[in-house]
Amino acid sequence: MKLDYDALAALAAILNTGSFAGAAQRLGLTQPAITQRIKALEDRVGTILILRGRPCTATDAGARLLRHAEEVGLLEKTLAQDLAGLGPDPDRPLRIAVNADSLATWALPALADAKGFLFDITMDDQDHSADLLRAGEVTGAITSHGRAIAGCDLHALGALSYAVTCTPAFSALWFPHGVTPEALSRAPCLTFNRKDRLQRDWADAVGGARLPVPTHYLPTTQGITEAIRLGLGWGANPVALFQPYLDKGELVELIPTRRFSTPLFWQVSHQAAPALRDLTRALKRHAATLLIHSDS
Repeated sequence: MKLDYDALAALAAILNTGSFAGAAQRLGLTQPAITQRIKALEDRVGTILILRGRPCTATDAGARLLRHAEEVGLLEKTLAQDLAGLGPDPDRPLRIAVNADSLATWALPALADAKGFLFDITMDDQDHSADLLRAGEVTGAITSHGRAIAGCDLHALGALSYAVTCTPAFSALWFPHGVTPEALSRAPCLTFNRKDRLQRDWADAVGGARLPVPTHYLPTTQGITEAIRLGLGWGANPVALFQPYLDKGELVELIPTRRFSTPLFWQVSHQAAPALRDLTRALKRHAATLLIHSDS
Protein backbone atom coordinates (compact mmCIF):
# COMPACT_ATOMS: atom_id res chain seq x y z
CA MET A 1 0.00 0.00 0.00
CA LYS A 2 1.39 3.38 -1.02
CA LEU A 3 0.97 5.98 1.73
CA ASP A 4 1.01 9.77 1.62
CA TYR A 5 3.77 10.78 4.04
CA ASP A 6 2.43 14.31 4.34
CA ALA A 7 -0.76 12.73 5.65
CA LEU A 8 1.26 10.53 8.01
CA ALA A 9 2.99 13.66 9.29
CA ALA A 10 -0.44 15.18 9.94
CA LEU A 11 -1.52 12.02 11.78
CA ALA A 12 1.60 12.10 13.97
CA ALA A 13 1.17 15.81 14.69
CA ILE A 14 -2.45 15.35 15.75
CA LEU A 15 -1.63 12.48 18.10
CA ASN A 16 1.44 14.23 19.52
CA THR A 17 -0.35 17.53 20.16
CA GLY A 18 -3.76 16.05 20.95
CA SER A 19 -5.76 18.14 18.47
CA PHE A 20 -6.22 19.10 14.83
CA ALA A 21 -5.59 22.73 15.76
CA GLY A 22 -2.32 21.84 17.44
CA ALA A 23 -1.24 19.83 14.42
CA ALA A 24 -2.04 22.73 12.11
CA GLN A 25 0.05 25.08 14.23
CA ARG A 26 2.95 22.62 14.40
CA LEU A 27 3.00 21.96 10.67
CA GLY A 28 2.25 25.52 9.60
CA LEU A 29 -0.97 24.56 7.83
CA THR A 30 -4.64 25.44 8.16
CA GLN A 31 -6.90 23.18 10.19
CA PRO A 32 -9.03 22.31 7.11
CA ALA A 33 -5.83 21.18 5.35
CA ILE A 34 -5.04 18.85 8.27
CA THR A 35 -8.61 17.52 8.23
CA GLN A 36 -8.41 16.89 4.48
CA ARG A 37 -5.13 14.97 4.83
CA ILE A 38 -6.54 12.73 7.55
CA LYS A 39 -9.75 12.08 5.62
CA ALA A 40 -7.73 11.11 2.55
CA LEU A 41 -5.53 8.81 4.63
CA GLU A 42 -8.54 7.17 6.30
CA ASP A 43 -10.15 6.68 2.89
CA ARG A 44 -6.89 5.16 1.62
CA VAL A 45 -6.58 2.59 4.42
CA GLY A 46 -10.32 2.04 4.73
CA THR A 47 -10.74 2.66 8.45
CA ILE A 48 -10.93 5.37 11.10
CA LEU A 49 -7.50 6.34 12.42
CA ILE A 50 -8.27 9.03 15.00
CA LEU A 51 -10.90 9.15 17.72
CA ARG A 52 -11.95 12.79 17.89
CA GLY A 53 -11.90 14.05 21.46
CA ARG A 54 -9.94 16.11 23.96
CA PRO A 55 -7.32 14.94 23.41
CA CYS A 56 -7.57 13.12 20.09
CA THR A 57 -6.42 9.51 20.41
CA ALA A 58 -5.44 6.77 17.98
CA THR A 59 -7.47 3.74 16.99
CA ASP A 60 -5.53 0.48 16.73
CA ALA A 61 -4.92 1.18 13.04
CA GLY A 62 -3.92 4.76 13.82
CA ALA A 63 -1.40 3.57 16.41
CA ARG A 64 0.17 1.23 13.87
CA LEU A 65 0.48 4.00 11.30
CA LEU A 66 1.89 6.34 13.96
CA ARG A 67 4.63 3.84 14.71
CA HIS A 68 5.33 3.55 10.98
CA ALA A 69 5.56 7.35 10.70
CA GLU A 70 7.95 7.49 13.66
CA GLU A 71 10.16 4.78 12.18
CA VAL A 72 10.24 6.59 8.86
CA GLY A 73 11.28 9.69 10.77
CA LEU A 74 14.08 7.76 12.45
CA LEU A 75 15.29 6.44 9.09
CA GLU A 76 15.22 9.98 7.72
CA LYS A 77 17.21 11.12 10.73
CA THR A 78 19.87 8.47 10.11
CA LEU A 79 20.04 9.33 6.40
CA ALA A 80 20.26 13.05 7.17
CA GLN A 81 23.07 12.46 9.66
CA ASP A 82 24.92 10.25 7.18
CA LEU A 83 24.57 12.70 4.32
CA ALA A 84 24.64 16.12 5.91
CA GLY A 85 24.96 15.89 9.68
CA LEU A 86 21.48 17.27 10.20
CA GLY A 87 19.65 16.88 13.49
CA PRO A 88 16.54 14.80 14.24
CA ASP A 89 13.02 15.89 13.40
CA PRO A 90 11.64 17.45 16.60
CA ASP A 91 8.05 16.83 15.49
CA ARG A 92 8.30 13.05 15.84
CA PRO A 93 8.82 11.90 19.43
CA LEU A 94 10.02 8.34 19.87
CA ARG A 95 7.40 6.10 21.47
CA ILE A 96 8.96 3.57 23.84
CA ALA A 97 7.71 1.46 26.75
CA VAL A 98 9.67 1.43 30.02
CA ASN A 99 8.69 -0.26 33.27
CA ALA A 100 8.24 1.97 36.32
CA ASP A 101 11.01 0.34 38.38
CA SER A 102 13.58 0.95 35.64
CA LEU A 103 12.46 4.58 35.33
CA ALA A 104 12.84 4.99 39.10
CA THR A 105 16.35 3.54 39.23
CA TRP A 106 18.53 3.55 36.10
CA ALA A 107 16.65 4.23 32.84
CA LEU A 108 16.15 8.01 33.00
CA PRO A 109 19.91 8.77 33.03
CA ALA A 110 20.23 6.55 29.96
CA LEU A 111 17.51 8.49 28.14
CA ALA A 112 19.23 11.74 29.11
CA ASP A 113 22.49 10.45 27.59
CA ALA A 114 20.83 9.59 24.28
CA LYS A 115 20.93 13.05 22.75
CA GLY A 116 18.74 14.23 19.90
CA PHE A 117 15.47 12.47 20.73
CA LEU A 118 12.12 13.52 22.03
CA PHE A 119 10.57 10.66 24.02
CA ASP A 120 6.94 9.65 24.34
CA ILE A 121 7.22 7.13 27.19
CA THR A 122 4.53 4.58 27.93
CA MET A 123 4.95 3.15 31.42
CA ASP A 124 3.94 -0.50 31.63
CA ASP A 125 4.86 -3.60 33.58
CA GLN A 126 7.90 -5.37 32.17
CA ASP A 127 5.85 -8.55 31.75
CA HIS A 128 3.38 -6.77 29.46
CA SER A 129 5.42 -4.20 27.51
CA ALA A 130 6.16 -6.81 24.83
CA ASP A 131 2.45 -6.68 23.95
CA LEU A 132 2.86 -3.00 23.02
CA LEU A 133 5.63 -3.93 20.58
CA ARG A 134 3.54 -6.70 19.04
CA ALA A 135 0.62 -4.29 18.63
CA GLY A 136 2.86 -1.73 16.93
CA GLU A 137 2.15 0.90 19.60
CA VAL A 138 5.83 1.50 20.44
CA THR A 139 9.15 1.27 18.58
CA GLY A 140 11.15 -0.11 21.50
CA ALA A 141 10.46 -1.54 24.94
CA ILE A 142 12.18 -2.67 28.11
CA THR A 143 10.62 -6.04 28.77
CA SER A 144 11.11 -9.27 30.70
CA HIS A 145 10.36 -11.18 27.48
CA GLY A 146 13.64 -12.99 26.71
CA ARG A 147 12.81 -14.04 23.16
CA ALA A 148 13.07 -11.62 20.27
CA ILE A 149 9.65 -10.48 19.14
CA ALA A 150 9.09 -10.83 15.40
CA GLY A 151 10.65 -7.86 13.63
CA CYS A 152 12.71 -6.78 16.64
CA ASP A 153 16.31 -6.92 17.87
CA LEU A 154 16.87 -8.24 21.40
CA HIS A 155 19.49 -6.87 23.83
CA ALA A 156 19.98 -8.40 27.29
CA LEU A 157 20.32 -5.70 29.95
CA GLY A 158 20.70 -7.73 33.16
CA ALA A 159 18.42 -8.46 36.10
CA LEU A 160 16.88 -5.96 38.52
CA SER A 161 17.22 -7.13 42.13
CA TYR A 162 14.25 -6.87 44.52
CA ALA A 163 13.86 -7.01 48.29
CA VAL A 164 10.57 -7.51 50.15
CA THR A 165 10.35 -5.17 53.13
CA CYS A 166 8.20 -3.45 55.73
CA THR A 167 8.75 -1.32 58.81
CA PRO A 168 9.81 -3.00 62.09
CA ALA A 169 6.48 -1.94 63.65
CA PHE A 170 4.50 -3.42 60.73
CA SER A 171 6.46 -6.67 61.07
CA ALA A 172 5.76 -6.86 64.82
CA LEU A 173 2.04 -6.21 64.24
CA TRP A 174 1.35 -8.48 61.27
CA PHE A 175 4.13 -11.09 61.45
CA PRO A 176 4.64 -11.72 65.21
CA HIS A 177 5.20 -15.44 64.57
CA GLY A 178 7.12 -15.05 61.32
CA VAL A 179 6.10 -14.93 57.67
CA THR A 180 3.45 -17.64 57.65
CA PRO A 181 0.74 -18.29 55.04
CA GLU A 182 -1.85 -17.12 57.57
CA ALA A 183 -0.02 -13.84 58.16
CA LEU A 184 0.47 -13.21 54.43
CA SER A 185 -3.27 -13.75 53.94
CA ARG A 186 -4.01 -10.93 56.41
CA ALA A 187 -1.19 -8.38 56.06
CA PRO A 188 -1.80 -5.72 53.37
CA CYS A 189 0.78 -5.33 50.61
CA LEU A 190 1.60 -2.54 48.16
CA THR A 191 1.23 -3.28 44.43
CA PHE A 192 1.78 -1.04 41.39
CA ASN A 193 -1.37 -2.11 39.51
CA ARG A 194 -3.38 -5.21 38.71
CA LYS A 195 -0.84 -6.34 36.13
CA ASP A 196 1.92 -6.38 38.76
CA ARG A 197 2.34 -9.86 40.23
CA LEU A 198 5.63 -9.43 42.10
CA GLN A 199 4.06 -9.43 45.56
CA ARG A 200 1.50 -12.13 44.87
CA ASP A 201 4.02 -14.45 43.23
CA TRP A 202 6.44 -13.94 46.13
CA ALA A 203 3.71 -14.63 48.70
CA ASP A 204 2.55 -17.74 46.81
CA ALA A 205 6.13 -19.04 46.64
CA VAL A 206 6.75 -18.43 50.35
CA GLY A 207 3.37 -19.79 51.43
CA GLY A 208 3.48 -22.80 49.13
CA ALA A 209 -0.03 -22.11 47.85
CA ARG A 210 -2.11 -19.45 46.14
CA LEU A 211 -2.91 -16.93 48.86
CA PRO A 212 -5.62 -14.22 49.08
CA VAL A 213 -3.24 -11.30 49.68
CA PRO A 214 -4.92 -8.01 50.77
CA THR A 215 -3.63 -5.31 48.41
CA HIS A 216 -3.25 -1.54 48.16
CA TYR A 217 -2.78 -0.36 44.55
CA LEU A 218 -0.42 2.58 44.10
CA PRO A 219 0.85 3.25 40.53
CA THR A 220 4.24 4.80 41.34
CA THR A 221 7.46 3.09 42.35
CA GLN A 222 8.60 5.96 44.57
CA GLY A 223 5.10 6.12 46.11
CA ILE A 224 5.23 2.44 47.01
CA THR A 225 8.62 2.92 48.65
CA GLU A 226 7.28 5.83 50.71
CA ALA A 227 4.04 3.99 51.60
CA ILE A 228 6.03 0.99 52.86
CA ARG A 229 8.29 3.33 54.84
CA LEU A 230 5.18 4.87 56.43
CA GLY A 231 3.82 1.47 57.43
CA LEU A 232 0.92 1.22 54.99
CA GLY A 233 1.90 -2.28 53.93
CA TRP A 234 4.68 -4.62 52.87
CA GLY A 235 6.01 -4.85 49.35
CA ALA A 236 8.75 -5.58 46.84
CA ASN A 237 10.79 -2.81 45.25
CA PRO A 238 14.26 -2.56 43.73
CA VAL A 239 17.00 -3.08 46.30
CA ALA A 240 18.59 0.19 45.13
CA LEU A 241 15.56 2.08 46.47
CA PHE A 242 15.20 0.14 49.74
CA GLN A 243 18.88 -0.18 50.71
CA PRO A 244 19.27 3.26 52.37
CA TYR A 245 16.26 2.55 54.61
CA LEU A 246 17.50 -0.97 55.38
CA ASP A 247 20.91 0.43 56.33
CA LYS A 248 19.27 2.90 58.76
CA GLY A 249 16.95 0.28 60.25
CA GLU A 250 13.81 2.09 59.05
CA LEU A 251 12.85 -1.00 57.05
CA VAL A 252 13.45 -4.71 57.54
CA GLU A 253 13.26 -7.55 55.04
CA LEU A 254 10.45 -10.02 55.61
CA ILE A 255 12.77 -12.89 54.66
CA PRO A 256 16.32 -11.69 53.93
CA THR A 257 17.15 -14.93 52.12
CA ARG A 258 14.21 -14.56 49.72
CA ARG A 259 15.36 -11.71 47.51
CA PHE A 260 14.65 -12.22 43.82
CA SER A 261 15.49 -10.62 40.51
CA THR A 262 13.68 -9.89 37.25
CA PRO A 263 15.59 -10.15 33.94
CA LEU A 264 15.23 -7.18 31.63
CA PHE A 265 15.73 -6.87 27.87
CA TRP A 266 15.64 -4.00 25.39
CA GLN A 267 13.72 -4.90 22.24
CA VAL A 268 13.70 -2.51 19.32
CA SER A 269 12.23 -2.64 15.83
CA HIS A 270 14.67 -3.93 13.18
CA GLN A 271 13.73 -1.03 10.95
CA ALA A 272 14.45 1.60 13.60
CA ALA A 273 17.50 -0.08 15.18
CA PRO A 274 20.16 1.81 13.16
CA ALA A 275 18.68 5.18 14.08
CA LEU A 276 18.38 4.11 17.73
CA ARG A 277 21.94 2.80 18.04
CA ASP A 278 22.97 5.58 20.45
CA LEU A 279 19.89 4.98 22.62
CA THR A 280 20.58 1.25 22.74
CA ARG A 281 24.18 1.89 23.78
CA ALA A 282 23.08 4.31 26.50
CA LEU A 283 20.54 1.85 27.88
CA LYS A 284 23.09 -0.97 28.00
CA ARG A 285 25.73 1.28 29.56
CA HIS A 286 23.49 2.53 32.37
CA ALA A 287 21.92 -0.89 32.95
CA ALA A 288 25.43 -2.24 33.61
CA THR A 289 25.80 0.15 36.57
CA LEU A 290 22.88 -1.32 38.54
CA LEU A 291 21.54 -4.56 37.08
CA ILE A 292 22.88 -8.00 37.93
CA HIS A 293 24.61 -9.87 35.13
CA SER A 294 24.90 -13.61 34.75
CA ASP A 295 28.69 -13.49 34.75
CA SER A 296 28.81 -11.46 38.00
